[in-house]
Amino acid sequence: MKTFVLGVVGLLALGAAAPAAAADLPAQPYTKAPAMIAAIYDWSGFYVGINGGGGSARKCWDLAQTAIGGVLVAPLTEGCHNATGGTVGGQIGYRWQAASFVFGIEGQGNWADFKGSNLNLQSGLVLPASLTDQSKISGFGLLTGHVGYAWNNVLWYVKGGAAVTADKYTTFIVPGVFVDSVSETRWGGAIGTGLEVGFAPNWSVAVEYDHLFMGTRTVNAVTPAGVFSTGDRIKQDVDLGTVRVNYRWGGPVIAKY
Repeated sequence: MKTFVLGVVGLLALGAAAPAAAADLPAQPYTKAPAMIAAIYDWSGFYVGINGGGGSARKCWDLAQTAIGGVLVAPLTEGCHNATGGTVGGQIGYRWQAASFVFGIEGQGNWADFKGSNLNLQSGLVLPASLTDQSKISGFGLLTGHVGYAWNNVLWYVKGGAAVTADKYTTFIVPGVFVDSVSETRWGGAIGTGLEVGFAPNWSVAVEYDHLFMGTRTVNAVTPAGVFSTGDRIKQDVDLGTVRVNYRWGGPVIAKY
């Protein structure tokens, strides 16, 4: 019993001395939390990518010359149609970033299958009856400059420059029975806009809309035997909507404190 009492007294004495001993220890120094790092996406560098989507070409035909009647005093309306379809292609370019502004230049080439047709309004008048005018764009290319504004990894841009299309025009009586046809490479202008998001240090995805101003040109169609048939004035505008995926190199993500 005496031993137990002495043990209790010793524990009480030790407990009373502990706070005093703790008070004599030096204070722990304060350590500041490390600064947060904000990642800034840099759009500078070369890039290459693929794109796909659809388009619609508005074609309006006017008859300007016939093999029989010669040059007409005033072109006669033959009608309009929309040539629609899908497209897939690629692009390559370079961008450089200054503060939040992004500048660039890009070349793009696409395969396309835009087709459309309409009944020729001069059928049975100055031309044989039941004629159908058909057009097709089999490809197009763009060479454009870009100006954009970036919010870190989100980039909105506008573009403008030159455009070229590969066109074919055909007139037939019934499908497969051609009256005449002609192909051309047509040059024009392009404007567009897009919104692009960087989802990895070197990868980005974008949606883009472009309008091509291809103007009005006179094309001379020939028969299957190679004989001149008609001269048609054809006006063309093209609207494009594509989704793009780009891979960029030469512009790393920068860490800013």
